[in-house]
Amino acid sequence: MNKEIAVIFDMDGVICHTNPYHSLAFREFFSTRNLAPTDEEFAQHMFGKSNSYILSHFLKRKIEGEELLQLEQEKEGLFRKIYEPNVEPIAGLVEFINDLKNNGTKIGVATSAPYANLELILSKVPIREMLGSIMASENVKKHKPDPEVYLTSAKNLGITPDQCIVFEDSFSGVSAALNAGMKVVGVLTSHTKEELPPCNLYIDDYKDLSYDSISQLINS
Repeated sequence: MNKEIAVIFDMDGVICHTNPYHSLAFREFFSTRNLAPTDEEFAQHMFGKSNSYILSHFLKRKIEGEELLQLEQEKEGLFRKIYEPNVEPIAGLVEFINDLKNNGTKIGVATSAPYANLELILSKVPIREMLGSIMASENVKKHKPDPEVYLTSAKNLGITPDQCIVFEDSFSGVSAALNAGMKVVGVLTSHTKEELPPCNLYIDDYKDLSYDSISQLINS
């Protein structure tokens, strides 16, 4: 008999291809401070990283506490303003999640982004009612690559880590899922296979995925 499975999705670059819009928001944010990071720097130090890390890295000092909250609010507000007219799920995602749900799969979202960003996306991508766990940056003490967000998601879904499949697009996110003892599908929206830790499967989008194909990662 097949084991019960859970599928947990990261958000940025996994549910929606948001990273180009985060780059635009950060460029606008940094330009007001006379900084101009390169595309290479963004790829290395932005995708999949927490705002605390990103801001501390580029501003070259430790950003924390109240200052972090204020700067994060400014940058994420810019992101939501830029992205709001452009929200669109990655091809095949909604159909894939419906297929998972119809086959009794438990489904969660675990993002390093603030809850307000997740709210924006869930207001436009019709998957909220299928989610048994929703985790954002406010819900964890330790950010990816620490496994906290994925281990807590599994707990929320009432399932063990070895029965979970995570969809991730960043090095720190894939590492977090592997550190949690979970199977990982690498979504190649932000990085190449070579730039990610080894995953169990790689996809460009969800058009060819189904419950049957994905459940084999746990039940084979």
